[in-house]
Amino acid sequence: MHISNRLLKARVTEELRERQIKAEERPAFHLSPRTGWMNDPNGFSFYKGKYHLFYQYNPYDTNWGPMHWGHAVSEDLIRWEYLPCALAPDSFLDKEGGCFSGGAVELDDGRHLLMYTGTRRERQPDGTICDVQTQCLAIGDGIDYEKYEKNPVISELDLPEGGSRIDFRDPKIWKCDDGSFRCIIANRAADKTGQLLVYRSRDAFEWEYESTLLENHGEYGIMWECPDLFSLDGSDVILMSPQDMQPTDDGFAPGNDGLCMIGECDGQGHFRKKSVSPIDYGLDFYATQSILSPDGRRIMLGWMQDWDGVPYRKENMSWFGQVTLPRELRVKNGRLIQTPIREIERYRGKKCEINEPKVSGDKPLVLDQLSGRTSDITVVIRPEDTCTKAELRFAEGGGHYASVTIRPKERSITLDRSHTGVRRNVSHTITTGYPTEDGSVTLRLILDRYSAEIFLGDGEKVMSMTYYSAEDEDGISVRAEGGASVTVEGYRLELS
Repeated sequence: MHISNRLLKARVTEELRERQIKAEERPAFHLSPRTGWMNDPNGFSFYKGKYHLFYQYNPYDTNWGPMHWGHAVSEDLIRWEYLPCALAPDSFLDKEGGCFSGGAVELDDGRHLLMYTGTRRERQPDGTICDVQTQCLAIGDGIDYEKYEKNPVISELDLPEGGSRIDFRDPKIWKCDDGSFRCIIANRAADKTGQLLVYRSRDAFEWEYESTLLENHGEYGIMWECPDLFSLDGSDVILMSPQDMQPTDDGFAPGNDGLCMIGECDGQGHFRKKSVSPIDYGLDFYATQSILSPDGRRIMLGWMQDWDGVPYRKENMSWFGQVTLPRELRVKNGRLIQTPIREIERYRGKKCEINEPKVSGDKPLVLDQLSGRTSDITVVIRPEDTCTKAELRFAEGGGHYASVTIRPKERSITLDRSHTGVRRNVSHTITTGYPTEDGSVTLRLILDRYSAEIFLGDGEKVMSMTYYSAEDEDGISVRAEGGASVTVEGYRLELS
């Protein structure tokens, strides 16, 4: 199999630079780039007995740059092993713009097929430069991949009327029960807002347009990215990432977001939505990928970063960007339910249980037995009638901390990293509601060295964020103004 000079250079660079990054300087169990920059996860698939995850990747810098596909594998989605860079921008269709996001599937003959967006720069008659986007294939054995000689397999010639050839990207491919293939692709429509297109193929190599599944008409942001479509618990589910959202009453924050639609495909290739909600209510989440695991679970992960928050980072980092903890998905009462992947429980240490009937302002509950930067902790807070605020602090020390704060009177919960030593004026707090009758709240907190993911209740809402305080700032405590009872069940996560 031919390996281009550009791909070989990326592989040599990542191998050399990875050696300079100590294991303790990167997340313990959230996948980060081998070196350099990471954004969207790509090609999430199960192949030859392992989970494969690719990602948008610049091995030369910790900022966005020429897009490659990084590659890692795992047997349990917790411990990851890096493989050589899979794709480099080295062909006519992608060498100037890059190999953008896409999906992966196993072919009938056992080969692994990657479907990605090739981005080619083109000068227009008025002298401006635009990126023309087409859908391309690469075929390989789980380590090395060769780009298909007949790329692109889907181009501007296959667009419906009015569809943009400039914003036409992020194919998610899957195999149907009858052996044929489908893919869903994000596109900008004639009205300059997003739409989702579905294409079909008998063999995954020759494609034709099938339908426009869903149109935005400016309701949710502008362009849509990274679409996914699957059936779950009797419903059809669309996950996607809209750009340039405006804040809405149903929980969306301004900027780039993750969006879940639950509804049904009507048999004519159109989607009828019944409910719409954010996927994640925190500060850092974008660009999902999901997979049906061999044991039948729908598992999703995303890029744990917000584009507007990219300037917020640790100084002199050798890597930037990480993937969320994979989450198991269900649909219950028309809502998306997310829970941490159960494999994380294999890495729990000794169980710690605390039942504190009275936590008040002058008597914080310090969780010394659970202090650390890698933990799995469930906290139940039951505010008294006089309670105005209860706060769970973590990554605490040296005057710094991150926190989750509930305000029983407002039925609100706030995620806050503004006290972690931040020096960038980006968004550091975000608030959402929690609908419980008695004002109590259950929080499951998954901590890694540079991130927190908070699962509310049974997984009805999730809030994710990154932070870059010093690793020895690892205290955990619960405080309450006006009094609350607190129950804790927690474990340190042991991955060494």
